[in-house]
Amino acid sequence: MFDFNRYSQVAGKLEVDDLDIASAFREKPLDEDVLRCVRYMHDVEHHTTCYLRNLLNTKAHHDPEITDFLTIWNYEEHWHGEALGQVLRAHGEPAGATRVAAMRERLGWKLTGSPLPWLALSSVTRHFLAVHMVFGTINEWTTQGGYARVVTLADHPTLGELLRRIMKQEGRHIDYYRTKSVELLEGDRAAQKTVRRFLKVLWSPVGTKVMPTDETRHLVQTLFGGPEGTVISDRVDRRIDALPGLEGLGLMHGAVAKYAA
Repeated sequence: MFDFNRYSQVAGKLEVDDLDIASAFREKPLDEDVLRCVRYMHDVEHHTTCYLRNLLNTKAHHDPEITDFLTIWNYEEHWHGEALGQVLRAHGEPAGATRVAAMRERLGWKLTGSPLPWLALSSVTRHFLAVHMVFGTINEWTTQGGYARVVTLADHPTLGELLRRIMKQEGRHIDYYRTKSVELLEGDRAAQKTVRRFLKVLWSPVGTKVMPTDETRHLVQTLFGGPEGTVISDRVDRRIDALPGLEGLGLMHGAVAKYAA
């Protein structure tokens, strides 16, 4: 049982002031493959504000607890992006508002497009909340798995500590999303069928809608390809299988086959 009151008390800005990030990466910079993944993660974490804007135009805003959660979730995700931005700055790269502004300019109509498609999506099914909660669960599982893989690949004590702190907060996000997903799916065959249909048609790895395809391909190949990456992607698929009515989808297997071939 997820204790939302407890979560709201412990949630907050990611604390990294005790980490000497600039010195740590000056002494031991990241190799290009890992740094490229950090760029991707920085950009996606900062994009959650735009995602939330569209989401709150749907039925999600009808549930006060969900809107409370999304408010806290978005705040924490922002500070994840800021922490990753410190890693980029330590490598002499733009980060934070400067980098985000360039990304949003690149996205153009994809960013500023009307929220009407989201409203339409929300209106076509009474199971929209189940769809959203399951998508959120899977996205958080893949994000946390990706961070864990970066920790291993980078073998960098400061980056490892920073990412473990992010993963701890992501773990609480997972607990909420998964709890709501099970609650909305359990015993409801119509909801299960609807969610399966939406996942098959619309789900893709986090960031694919806003990041260049080459960057998504690199991230998936680096973090989820090969024997070690397969362990993580298979774990995500098993967790999806355990959600009521969602067994056998093989979403991560399909994503890896598509992007890491």
